[in-house]
Amino acid sequence: MTGTTPRPDSQQPSQADSPDRRSVTPYEIHVPDSVLEETRARLRATRWADAVPGDPWRYGASIPYLRDLITYWTDEYDWRKAEHRLNSFPNFVTTVDGLDLHFWHVRGAKANSIPLLLLHGWPGSVVEFLDLIGPLTDPASHGAPEGASFDLIVPEIPGFGFGGKPSEPGWGVTRMAHAFDTLMHDVLGYDHYTIQGGDWGTLLGARAARYHPDHVAALHINMPFTPPYGDHIPSPEWQAHFQQLTGYLHVQSLIPDAFTLGLADSPLGTAAWIIEKFAAWSDNDGDLDQVFSKDTLLTNIQFYWATKSIVSATRIYREAALEDEDLVGPPRIAVPTGVAVFPKEPYRVPRQWLDGVYTIEHWREFDSGGHFAPLERPDDLLHEIRTFLPTHFGA
Repeated sequence: MTGTTPRPDSQQPSQADSPDRRSVTPYEIHVPDSVLEETRARLRATRWADAVPGDPWRYGASIPYLRDLITYWTDEYDWRKAEHRLNSFPNFVTTVDGLDLHFWHVRGAKANSIPLLLLHGWPGSVVEFLDLIGPLTDPASHGAPEGASFDLIVPEIPGFGFGGKPSEPGWGVTRMAHAFDTLMHDVLGYDHYTIQGGDWGTLLGARAARYHPDHVAALHINMPFTPPYGDHIPSPEWQAHFQQLTGYLHVQSLIPDAFTLGLADSPLGTAAWIIEKFAAWSDNDGDLDQVFSKDTLLTNIQFYWATKSIVSATRIYREAALEDEDLVGPPRIAVPTGVAVFPKEPYRVPRQWLDGVYTIEHWREFDSGGHFAPLERPDDLLHEIRTFLPTHFGA
């Protein structure tokens, strides 16, 4: 499904910089024409259910919205254009803990650029970060000559997208966090690095910071979440909100393959499951087109559909549930942490809950935005990264 044709690139990481000299191979995403043609055929053969008049999102994904999206996917969406953009940034594959890790590595324009590990979540992908790559790596060319420059490392979570799919159980959050630290420290040779993430990126970043505080200089998150603990008793309103929010989570944590095997056979099913979360978790006032273009949403969906990874990606929930460890919680993580709070983030919790988990040294609340901050509020998140992380790197 993908090719790994080497190409000349001055930004390739050098094995000479890697303490254990692991192989890092240039990678080029390529979905075969046959897959794209099969997808269009499946889309044209979609069996539609009847919509109920009224609130189109009442029962989950909006059928009218999906009809428009599927028509666009069939007749207008250009995966090759998206593929070209993805390949315009140097991306690579290396083997860590027996699994192929696929990642983008874009070096900063300035000397001594700050290494920054950007971690996505579910149902997102590296597509969330594409508009941040230029401003973070080359601030002078994006209107911020005094801004900090970053070396960006943007990996795919194991099981997601074009990366390797675990062939054995046990790939939970801790194992993934260790793998990312190995990538940063042992493969790419960074003695210290910073992390930014939301959704699973928050949880993976927190786990890496907990176990590798000698390597992680600072952590920035945009999903301010921890489960209740100690004397923190959630209000009835919070419990009701959380129960309504996490219906999908219970299924994915208990029996993910029971339904993702069906999604893997249906582009409509994959789109419906993913799109409902983009609608429910973003600040969109009922109009998804005002926040996300159809091209952005479909490119993100392709990371699950074209790669047949909706099954392997969703298993992260089951693996996390089987770990003998809380997702995030006390004891406190010593790494300096910055938090960006967006009002439509569904997983936000009170500040006092977080203070017992993170060493919070920067906190900012915004008046708009939701769960997908890199796509919804890229300028705000960019400012937060530039403001917080440089003050703690090398401190």
